[in-house]
Amino acid sequence: MVNVSVKIKYLSENAVTPEYATDGSVGMDLAAAIDSPLLIKSGERALVPTGIALQIPEGYGGFIFARSGLAIKKGISLCNGVGVIDTDYTGEIKVAMQNSSAQDYIINPGDRIAQLVFMSVQRANLVKVEKLDETERGSNGFGSTGK
Repeated sequence: MVNVSVKIKYLSENAVTPEYATDGSVGMDLAAAIDSPLLIKSGERALVPTGIALQIPEGYGGFIFARSGLAIKKGISLCNGVGVIDTDYTGEIKVAMQNSSAQDYIINPGDRIAQLVFMSVQRANLVKVEKLDETERGSNGFGSTGK
């Protein structure tokens, strides 16, 4: 793995420094920087602050993913699938969460709520063409390659 230096600014005294859980982890755990427990009722969404801001270097992006255990065991995931942090965004990192379970869920101060992955990214230069190269799949869409 390649290491990259990312500047962090603490915006709340409740902020928890993101950390890797194990040596092999690629995602850093993000924690809720809240003053009191936050109830997310069944079927509802909430924007949960982390109390931190980051300065991500050019050539990288920050990507927020659901924590697998919360998603599968509790039905707590991200509203937007994956959160994207651009290099020019330096405001507070907030996690858009949803409760897709039949049970209400309480997030407590300091709870790990999501994971943050830094990835190398490239910008695309779109080239207008009249025809795309032939492929085996072609324009066959959803479900065309099997179950």
